[in-house]
Amino acid sequence: MDLIDRPLIDPRRRISGFRPFKALRHFGKLVQDKEDTEQVFHIIDALKGRRSVRQMARFVATPQARMLLERGEALPPLLDDHARWADCAPGSLARRYVEFMQREGLTAAGLVEESHKFKPKAERFEDLYEWYIERLRDTHDLFHVLTGYGRDPLGELCLLGFSYEQNHAPGVLFIAWMGARQLARETGLKAPVFAALAEGRRLGSEADKLAHADLLSLLPENIDAVRARLKIGKPEAYRQCLALLEALPGREGEWGVQAKAA
Repeated sequence: MDLIDRPLIDPRRRISGFRPFKALRHFGKLVQDKEDTEQVFHIIDALKGRRSVRQMARFVATPQARMLLERGEALPPLLDDHARWADCAPGSLARRYVEFMQREGLTAAGLVEESHKFKPKAERFEDLYEWYIERLRDTHDLFHVLTGYGRDPLGELCLLGFSYEQNHAPGVLFIAWMGARQLARETGLKAPVFAALAEGRRLGSEADKLAHADLLSLLPENIDAVRARLKIGKPEAYRQCLALLEALPGREGEWGVQAKAA
C-alpha cells in the first residue's frame, strides 16, 4: 500500500492511555543502564495518551505532509547511504550528519532496530500514525546535528526538552525532567542543569517543527543556513553548563567531546 493511501489509524491499533507508574518503572531501568535505548520507547509509549494522534492528524492534512507522503521515502536507508552525500560541501548538513554518525558509531537503522525491540511487527500497522511516529524517530540524530546538542548526558536531556516543545509528547518531557534531576543530584549543579534544559525547551518552541520539514532536500545545504531557515537558536546555556561539568574534579574531558565536535 502506498503511503498516501494509508488510513489515519488502523482499526486494530490500540492507543494506550496515560500510565505514569509504568513510565517510572522503565525510567528506573534506564537509570541503571543509560545505553538501554529500548526503555525510552517504553516511557514515551506509557505517557503519550491520545495527544500524539491529534497532532499527527493535523500534520498529515497539510500540503507539506502530502508531498512527503507522495514521495514515499524511507529515511533510514537514505540517511545511512553515506556515499550518497560524499560530494556535499564540508559545511553542509549532510557532511556534518555523516561525521556525527561515524564519530559516534551510529546508524539510522540501529535506532529502528532498537525501536522494534519495544514494538514487534504484530504491533506495527500500515497507517499514517505509524508513518508519523517513525518519522519522529528517524530524525532524532538529525536533531542532534541541527541543534548542536551532543550525546553527552546533558546534551541528550536538552535535546529531549527541545523535542518536547516540537512534538508535545509527555514521555519525552518526563525523561528530560527526571534525567535533569538525576544529573543535578550527581553533580551538584542544579541551577545550570535546569537552565540548560529550560533553554532547550525555549529553543524548541521558537524553531520550526524540524520533523515536518523536508530534511532530505536540506541535507546538501550549508548547516548554518539550514539552522537560520528553521529558526534554530544557539544553545548557550548548554555550553556554559558543559564547561562547569568539565571542570568537576576527576571528570575532566568526560562531558563535552561530542558537543564541541558538533
